[in-house]
Amino acid sequence: MRAGTRALITGASSGIGEEFARQLAARGWPLVLVARSEDRLSAVRASITANDPQLDVRVIALDLSEPGAPAELFARLQRENAPISLLVNNAGFGAFGDFGVIDAARQRRMIDLNIAALVELSHLFLAQAESARQAKAPRPAIINVASVAGFVPLPYSAVYAATKAFVVSFSLALAEEARPKSVQVLAVNPGSTQTNFFEVAGKTPFSHPARMQTSAQVVREALRAFDRGKSMVTTGVPNRAMVLLSRALPKGLVTRAVGAAMRKSGVHRQGG
Repeated sequence: MRAGTRALITGASSGIGEEFARQLAARGWPLVLVARSEDRLSAVRASITANDPQLDVRVIALDLSEPGAPAELFARLQRENAPISLLVNNAGFGAFGDFGVIDAARQRRMIDLNIAALVELSHLFLAQAESARQAKAPRPAIINVASVAGFVPLPYSAVYAATKAFVVSFSLALAEEARPKSVQVLAVNPGSTQTNFFEVAGKTPFSHPARMQTSAQVVREALRAFDRGKSMVTTGVPNRAMVLLSRALPKGLVTRAVGAAMRKSGVHRQGG
């Protein structure tokens, strides 16, 4: 790796974030891993460095949904002289159930993490990249983990799907803004994935293991798209087909069909 190359991965204690850490480590990237649980982050670091004891893997336990947390994170990196050339915005969570039943504070925290923290981290990262431009630092890049849920209004997960629709739109717009500055921005849209997401959010008709990709599959596809300079990738052939179908059909029809499937599964009775 070139001098100054380092990846910051949020939500790195499990699932897709942990897999990004493993696959980037295999490519020789020094890492900064961020999540709420220091114990889980330390376990991920121990596993990675067992294979490569010389690799610089730092862990920072931080709740990025808290006000000021992204700024605190970048201030710490600056103090530690650990500039970032790749930001992986993976931290996020969802909740399934009737909108009026899911706790309002939980839904606000979802917005704060899935949207506000992602935007602030991207802004801080690009400001750092701009200041490092004259130093011939490695080409900066952002990978934002969105979701196929960002393409369809999702009854009984209305806020989560809306946050991911924001991430898709924001990432594509930012990719175009950043392109003339030689900054890559990639939006990654997984479908249902074998992580602990559904343990936190609740079960749905889409959470059957047979319909899921593994985190390793998602990240391999994401990094292939990253290597090719893409601005968006939807992982998994069935997910790509679903996105194409959702675009071809009237949104109202798709939303009613999804809502009916969710009600049939009993998701509407969950409290999130």
